[in-house]
Amino acid sequence: MENGAAQQACADGYAAAQLFGQGTTYTYDDVIFLPGHIDFAAHDVDLSTHLTKKIQLAAPIVSSPMDTVTEAEMAIAMATLGGLGFLHNNMTLGEQLSHAQRVKRHVPGFVLAPVVLGPQATVAEYDALRAQGSAGGVCVTDSGGVGGRLVGVVAGRDVDFVADRQGTLLREVMTADVEAAQEASAEEALAQLQRSKRKVLPIVNAAGELVRVATRETSLDERRRPRLGKPSTDAGGRLLVGAAVGTRDDDRERVDALRGAGALDVVILDSSQGDSVYQLQMLALLKRAHPDLEVVAGNVVTGAQAQRLAEAGADALRVGMGSGSICTTQEVCAVGRGQAAAVFQVSRVANGLGVPTIADGGIQTSGHVVKALALGASTVMCGSLFAGTAEAPGKYFEVDGVRVKAYRGMGSLEAMAKGSETRYYSDTQALKIAQGVAGTVRDKGSVRRTVPYLLQAVRQGLQDLGARDLPAARAALASGAQRVEARSSSAQAEGNVHDMHSFKKVRW
Repeated sequence: MENGAAQQACADGYAAAQLFGQGTTYTYDDVIFLPGHIDFAAHDVDLSTHLTKKIQLAAPIVSSPMDTVTEAEMAIAMATLGGLGFLHNNMTLGEQLSHAQRVKRHVPGFVLAPVVLGPQATVAEYDALRAQGSAGGVCVTDSGGVGGRLVGVVAGRDVDFVADRQGTLLREVMTADVEAAQEASAEEALAQLQRSKRKVLPIVNAAGELVRVATRETSLDERRRPRLGKPSTDAGGRLLVGAAVGTRDDDRERVDALRGAGALDVVILDSSQGDSVYQLQMLALLKRAHPDLEVVAGNVVTGAQAQRLAEAGADALRVGMGSGSICTTQEVCAVGRGQAAAVFQVSRVANGLGVPTIADGGIQTSGHVVKALALGASTVMCGSLFAGTAEAPGKYFEVDGVRVKAYRGMGSLEAMAKGSETRYYSDTQALKIAQGVAGTVRDKGSVRRTVPYLLQAVRQGLQDLGARDLPAARAALASGAQRVEARSSSAQAEGNVHDMHSFKKVRW
């Protein structure tokens, strides 16, 4: 038997085009990939990818522009880890600009959100910060914030024996003779912390104004975490940041302001159904006004939608409709598509036109990330997976003894009340129809811990497929060499933990 015939005789499963062309819509849990041949180690897998035509990332993961997922802290963490965060737009222009500028000012290796007080603050205010676990040594500036002139530092030893904590001001007890470093790098700051044996090292500019803070705890934490490669930075070495905008006139002003301040690398047109005349008009306007700005269009779920937006100049496409854990669009509007089918159908059209795709929605596990990438997406967008983390907006609180944070869909009535109704073209309607829910999610710790282990699991998944990198995975999918099958409900049950009296599921 000739070699080609032998290979054909041994072929199992189906090409993706066969599976997804039979009239059934599938989501991630409905499909399984058959393994390939391994001739390389998992650490040899290269996860670098294109977010847009011009922007390349070391890690194929971005955070969703939801108001309970991405503000400055999440965007900073994601860019530091090699991905990127998209700031939500359910806030004023001034607030969005402030968050974007915080991302651009941050230098990896330093405290993410320095705690700073003014000299008129009381010891009781310092105690409140300590009780929240957000303060050890606190910098004191004349303005009470970063950018003010550094006048002192307060640590526990300065206040331990203060009796009148409500009436004693920090200027009375702070250490005014402060050791500070002028515009030091993270490595230089760590070396100085080691020499001085101090816990906190303020970093100031030539005018003595506080610009950032290094701490022993942050430095040690950075060293304990797995190294992921270089952070996502622009040509000037500043962290990359994206922002969501709508398609109204004031959204054009929003882009102008963000771009004019040098605080925007990529913009995402935030619509639940992106195949609209409004988005086509906005795309054309932005491309004329800001030719170098990368614009992500969407959301879309069909090849025809993808072709229309790609040919209109979109630099990437966001894929998904009704697949998020808090989204009810498919239930309420009877429109959408299973996410695995959507990612495959959109990506094969978009990739043929040289446009990367972002799989948005339905990501619950590392296996879902592998499936999205193997089905043709260049990156995945995570919402619920990152909700409830330390970097997500909002404060923790307890429900029935469980530590949680709020999480809501942008189509929920609560989010719409803050302005997200423009995303659903319902801002002119008197009656608002919810396409999402609001609720809570458990405390998930830090994304700085989650993402490195998530990416390592993805590397191992691609190794099992026999793909050294994402282009190889896409090539195997396009040629039919990568085989795939649908999973019955029994197969899905078999593929999860079963027949156990008790167990603890630890992912890493």
